[in-house]
Amino acid sequence: MLIAFHKPYGVLSQFTPEPGSRWGTLADFDLPREVYALGRLDADSEGLLLFSDEPGLNTRLLDPKNAHRREYWAQVERVPNAASLDRLRRGGIDLGDYRTRPCRARLLSPAPTFPPRIPPIRVRKNLPDAWLCLELTEGKNRQVRRMTAATGHPTLRLIRVRIGEFQLGKLPPGKWRLLSAPDREAVFA
Repeated sequence: MLIAFHKPYGVLSQFTPEPGSRWGTLADFDLPREVYALGRLDADSEGLLLFSDEPGLNTRLLDPKNAHRREYWAQVERVPNAASLDRLRRGGIDLGDYRTRPCRARLLSPAPTFPPRIPPIRVRKNLPDAWLCLELTEGKNRQVRRMTAATGHPTLRLIRVRIGEFQLGKLPPGKWRLLSAPDREAVFA
C-alpha cells in the first residue's frame, strides 16, 4: 500500500515521541500500523509525506542516483533577485557538510494560498517576503532552508507539494489517503 499524508507543522516524521520534545508525532493521525514513512520532513516543515508497507520503495524514491524529483514551496524573507535564483539553480552552494546539486528555482506569482499555519510565521512590517518553487533531486538534512539562507533569503515556511508527478493537491493538513494505481504511477514518474 502507498499512502499520501499532508504533514502539518509541528509534527515529527516518526511514530514515537522524542524525550522532552514539544512536537507531536505521526501516531496522532490514525495511520495503518504496518506503514513506515518514505523520507522525512522536519517538524517545522509541512506538506506531502508518503507511507508504505512495501520494502525497497525508500531507495527507489530517495537515493540521489535515481534523481527522483521533489518540489518545495518556500516562503522566504525578501524577494530574491535573478542572481539569487541563478545561484540556487546552478547548485554548488556550500552547506558546510555538503555541496548542493543544481535544481530548478523560480518565484511563485501570485503567492500560493495555504491554510494558516499555527503558530503563524513571523512577519516584519518593513521586510517583504516571497514564495519560491524549488525542485530538487536530493534531500539532505534541512537542505532547502540552508540553501535559501545561504542566498540571503531565510525560509519562513516550507511546504513539500510534489513527489515525482504526484501533487499534494487539496489534501488538508493532518489528513491522509490511500493512493490509486494512477497516483502510484505519478509518484514514480
